[in-house]
Amino acid sequence: MRIEYHPQVAQELEEIRDFYEQRSVGLGFVFVDVFERQVSRIAGAPERWMKVQGDVRRCMLSRFPYVIYFRQISPQCIRITVIKHQRRHPEYGRDRA
Repeated sequence: MRIEYHPQVAQELEEIRDFYEQRSVGLGFVFVDVFERQVSRIAGAPERWMKVQGDVRRCMLSRFPYVIYFRQISPQCIRITVIKHQRRHPEYGRDRA
């Protein structure tokens, strides 16, 4: 399955990684690893995750309080639209395509 990322996801991921890396050396890279493994799980079975609005689905990260929002844009492609902290406003990033 092909995985696409909304352009802002890279910036969000970098900011989160830097935040955790400042807290504890190496933790930022652990976060990125957890994120990448979860994206692989999503790609393996995208319909497994709960729909939150229209065709947008949500997947919680383990170990970190973050949520990945994504859409399956074709049978062979998913698009990661947002990665955000669970306490961030619920509407944050929902308008991304």
